[in-house]
Amino acid sequence: MNHNTPITPRPLPLASRTGRPERLASADELRARGIPAAEVAAHCRPGGWQQLLPGVFLLQPGPPTSEDRLRAALLYARRTGAVPPQGPEAMITGLAALTLHRFASSPPLTALDRIDVLVPRTRRLRSTGWVRVVRAPESPEPAELAGIPVAPVARAVADAVSGLTDGETVRRLLTEAVRGGHCEPGAVVRELNRARLLTRPHVVDAVDALLAEGRALSEQRLYEMVREFALPDPLWNVDLRLPGGPHLGGVDAYWPDQAVAVELDTRAPRQDDDALWSEYTRKREHLERLGITVVHLTPRKLREAMDQQATVVRTALMAAADRQPPAYVVVLPR
Repeated sequence: MNHNTPITPRPLPLASRTGRPERLASADELRARGIPAAEVAAHCRPGGWQQLLPGVFLLQPGPPTSEDRLRAALLYARRTGAVPPQGPEAMITGLAALTLHRFASSPPLTALDRIDVLVPRTRRLRSTGWVRVVRAPESPEPAELAGIPVAPVARAVADAVSGLTDGETVRRLLTEAVRGGHCEPGAVVRELNRARLLTRPHVVDAVDALLAEGRALSEQRLYEMVREFALPDPLWNVDLRLPGGPHLGGVDAYWPDQAVAVELDTRAPRQDDDALWSEYTRKREHLERLGITVVHLTPRKLREAMDQQATVVRTALMAAADRQPPAYVVVLPR
């Protein structure tokens, strides 16, 4: 061998824990294995390794797969200097996360020209190439899907919506999140509010549709609870008022013989949430002063513990005989 002999990098059988050749590695990992930058560069000639992102290499020829791109985005977010030693892990969020959550309204991974990665706000990291860095004051607990850490649905929806301008697409994502049983409407709206997206008209329109969807589902579950647990039939969706007096407010179900009312709390977090809660509290206290028992149910309680909520309502109905007679109220259709 002399000066003119071309240098060909030797193959590197990098093996994963499963024994199969690794497809991806970061510059830090390669350096830790004793592979200097010059040798990495030599491997990155045409037909060899590929640098997908700064400091992230595909150790195979050919185009990267969708999984390669997801894992490369996470490797980029976990580079030395970008991740505190004890910091929380990065996770996939946005449309890519919703696709992993099997959303029908989210495009396939192969159609995405951008992958969102959620990291803590303190990370020294910039968006680059097809990776968009999204920061959060507090990182949520990720779900593990196909071995990849993925943001919870509510957070992923908010991050996806932040990059969308089409109102119909936003509405489909929000509706599927609720109708598909992934999360409650309040959780989605809470994340949208944290991301300061409720000032965008097309997002507000989608949220209004979402809340209507969520209330309809909750009412359906309430009907189902009464039927399945053989509770007495109430008067549904009525307004209560004193004879010749003021309007007391509407309730979702009312048993006039027992003076028991059920109210679904389908409020969503907004800027005026404190005012809404104060109004709700005043109404409840007023009804209870009149001798009417108000049972407060949330959509989540109905979905996750319907039997327990049925017991709560049944107990309130049975306790009516031991209470003082309530004030007479007029019941009107709402």
